[in-house]
Amino acid sequence: MFKSGSGHKFQHQVTIRREVRIEGVGLHSGKQASITLKPALPNTGILFVRKDLVSPVAIPASFEFVTQTQLATTLGRGEATISTVEHLLSAFKLLGVDNALVEVDGPEVPIMDGSAAQFCDAILAAGFFDQSVSKKVAVVKKRIEVRKGDKIALIEPSHQLSIKAKIEWNHPAIQTQELSYTLGKSDYREIARARTFGFLKDVEVLQKKGLIQGGSYDNAIVLDESRVVNPEGLRYTDEFVRHKVLDAIGDFALAPIPIIGNVTLVKAGHEIHAELVQSIFSHPDNYEVKTLDEVRSPLDSAIAVANSFQKGLRSLQGSF
Repeated sequence: MFKSGSGHKFQHQVTIRREVRIEGVGLHSGKQASITLKPALPNTGILFVRKDLVSPVAIPASFEFVTQTQLATTLGRGEATISTVEHLLSAFKLLGVDNALVEVDGPEVPIMDGSAAQFCDAILAAGFFDQSVSKKVAVVKKRIEVRKGDKIALIEPSHQLSIKAKIEWNHPAIQTQELSYTLGKSDYREIARARTFGFLKDVEVLQKKGLIQGGSYDNAIVLDESRVVNPEGLRYTDEFVRHKVLDAIGDFALAPIPIIGNVTLVKAGHEIHAELVQSIFSHPDNYEVKTLDEVRSPLDSAIAVANSFQKGLRSLQGSF
């Protein structure tokens, strides 16, 4: 059951409090897949470990290890790969977790229901541990843009990570949709339950290629030529663009340290997300490393001071 809440914001680095296991089906293999999330030391980031191999292989969640972006984001090191990592990475980002070990028992993270909701549930159940170590971020200093035909991904300077996405599909159920989301301020439930989607006409072709063997109405929105086929319909009226934002947050989590900037995405996907992250970190003049306190907006600082004052006043009143 998806738990309520408005997400978590931390000034320090955070890991999970205890380990938790998640089991489901692999989207492409159709086989059972499981992962175990474990606490990790400060500055670890998110580290995937293929535990099923004779010699376990550790693969950092970093753009340098992206090997495939078709239908999902795949990480690899040597012969070891792990696919469909973006929804789990998005869940970590949405809930403010910086450091964790993800032990994987095969080449796929389970697809679950096609969203990040069950991953968020697992992280919330594991709890949070403030590691009392400053959280460093990469503050973008200039406009950086990547274009591929009519696909656009760009980032501009800001004091927060905000994403504005626009999609256009010549389909009655999708058409043109837009959404803006600010990490740490917008409620994570606005996008966490948004599912991946695909078209019925493509299923047979993809399955002949050995892909989406585990795809079903239980883990994706399926569309025919005119409508959503799933009996329960949509979870949000604009679920498609919400899922695109969810994917983008997961892909931007592949930055070596969290990115701060205003992101605009038009018809974008995993490939162009990865290229934008790579472009940001391609030259040190593109960004500046700061702590979160150093990039707070004047309004955020004023709110923090007011909250601190109110907390002190309540403590003082309690002493009389």
